[in-house]
Amino acid sequence: MRARSAALATAAAGALILTSCSSGESVDLGGGSGTPAQGAVLRAAIGGEPDQLDPHRTSSYFSFQVLENVFDTLVEPDENLEMQPALAESWTVSDDQLTWTFELRDGVTFHDGSDFTAEDVVYSYDRIVDEELANAWKFAAVTDVVAVDEDTVTITVAQPTPNLLSNLGGFKGMAIVSEENVTSGDIQTKPIGTGPFKVDSVVSGDSITLTANADYWGGAPALGGVTFSFISEPATALAALRSGEVDWTDVVPDQQVAELQENEDLTLETSPSSDYWYLALNENKAPWDDVRVRQAIAYAIDRDAIVQATSYGTAQENQLAIPEDSVWFTGYDTYSTDLDKAKQLLDEAGFTGGTLDFLATSDYPETVTAAQIIASNLEPLGIDVQIRQPDFSTWLDEQNSGNFDLLMMGWLGNIDPDDFYYAQHHSTGGSNAQGYSNPQVDELLDAGRTETDEATRKDLYAQAATIIADEASYIYLYNPSVIQAWSPKVEGYAVRSDAAIRFRDTSLTE
Repeated sequence: MRARSAALATAAAGALILTSCSSGESVDLGGGSGTPAQGAVLRAAIGGEPDQLDPHRTSSYFSFQVLENVFDTLVEPDENLEMQPALAESWTVSDDQLTWTFELRDGVTFHDGSDFTAEDVVYSYDRIVDEELANAWKFAAVTDVVAVDEDTVTITVAQPTPNLLSNLGGFKGMAIVSEENVTSGDIQTKPIGTGPFKVDSVVSGDSITLTANADYWGGAPALGGVTFSFISEPATALAALRSGEVDWTDVVPDQQVAELQENEDLTLETSPSSDYWYLALNENKAPWDDVRVRQAIAYAIDRDAIVQATSYGTAQENQLAIPEDSVWFTGYDTYSTDLDKAKQLLDEAGFTGGTLDFLATSDYPETVTAAQIIASNLEPLGIDVQIRQPDFSTWLDEQNSGNFDLLMMGWLGNIDPDDFYYAQHHSTGGSNAQGYSNPQVDELLDAGRTETDEATRKDLYAQAATIIADEASYIYLYNPSVIQAWSPKVEGYAVRSDAAIRFRDTSLTE
């Protein structure tokens, strides 16, 4: 769930969690120091309400949809997910690869008019580490963060860390925040950032309105603001778009994508995403601790049917985590649907049938739909699939306590290959709920974290990913598409594979 991440499983940084605010009525949050930018207000419909607006504490994707426009990071991914300057305009790395020096952008101010300095960077990163917040693991190799002067920050690492930039800028969970905004407690509902928009008002259960930051270091946005309305039902969001009540939405019914692509009255775009959905068998329980049994499940499932049923064919089937358009992609197609092969493996393992506890969740209907297909797939093997579908909070508790045989979930917004594999499949990984352990994989993943030659690093992850799939630590299903639609009046907006919603270059025409 960015972090973008946000990942969808909590044990990892960036888990995407559906939550809702419980605060009261509309709150006017005031403005900043600059003259409000003139321009139209874009009306956007997102699928749920942010739980809070503190980028370091929230793990809700709905929060990050808003916060993408409010906060900045030192660096940020471009449309190709390559890291570019943001609050840091340049950086250098020492010859031994252990000291990174960031030169900060001049003249940047927070929304309240206070100056952005190197001390804000140090405070933000220390806060994440000292309070052991969700993304503290991204600083695992960092030994020191120092403000050399107002415009320079050095980050020292214990070992070469080729993914440091993606760790610092991959999503707004690593945003630079204002200490005063944090200590006052206002950051949860009245955040102060350095981004292109500032929070103007919050109406609990209804909407959040942003206004343009006229003093934004990248230039004042063309839009006067953005109002995010919370519409969870795709049919309702699409009706609002068609009627002109909203100008943009990512709450689009998958089953209508083909039809909408032919509709000249709106713009619909899709992009292969860096997210992935997977199955995981609990290797701390028999018989799932036998690799042959896990492989049998992988051979028995019908991925094509799952993709069609969960996404109406808009997702890209993939037997590994990293999508095809990534420079880190590795081809893998071992598991065709083959019941004879599955039965052979189960016979070799001495498995004669039994019950499988499938942990799905009602908050993500695709997990329930997939579970129903998988139950049908496994029935000929003598496996009776019992489907549970608690709310996501309970799902997380069950996963973290190991109370499952098989579960389905997804990871959101990964960029570096370390994000796709280490936490999930290293024997000490924080999100290794399935209990997978392979010393060779550990060695490859450890090496990938310090290897600075890109070709060598890619080979290390290709080897690790292949073993992970061969041994069915995860049974990968597909990479979903990012699907968004908007009015023809919206200009300058682009769909991104990391699903980040950026409106700073967007405008509205009449």
